[in-house]
Amino acid sequence: MMWSAAGAAALALAVMLGAFGAHGLRGKLDAYSMGIYEKAVFYHFVHALGLLAVPVMARIGAIRPGQAAAVCVLLLAGIAIFSGSLYLLAVTGTRWLGAVTPLGGVSFIAAWAVLAYALARS
Repeated sequence: MMWSAAGAAALALAVMLGAFGAHGLRGKLDAYSMGIYEKAVFYHFVHALGLLAVPVMARIGAIRPGQAAAVCVLLLAGIAIFSGSLYLLAVTGTRWLGAVTPLGGVSFIAAWAVLAYALARS
């Protein structure tokens, strides 16, 4: 998979979802739900930037391509699980989705830990 392309697509999606939240959901969500939605957009953006940056590290030889792929899989999973569950929680109010969110957080933490290990070992 071309991880830089996935990162660019994830960033485009983050912009779209952020704009939808700011314009389409204004007045439809209470302050608590809007805060949840905004947190989802923030983490989506930050980790999509990681998807864009990590492949560059592999291209310049700072980490191996397999390590970059592992980090990118974890980042993408984190975006889908963490941000995805928060987007749905904010819009639907389905509270059990909050129990899924930490799994995405663990995926984010694992991604950055794997990257730190890979960079330390290079």
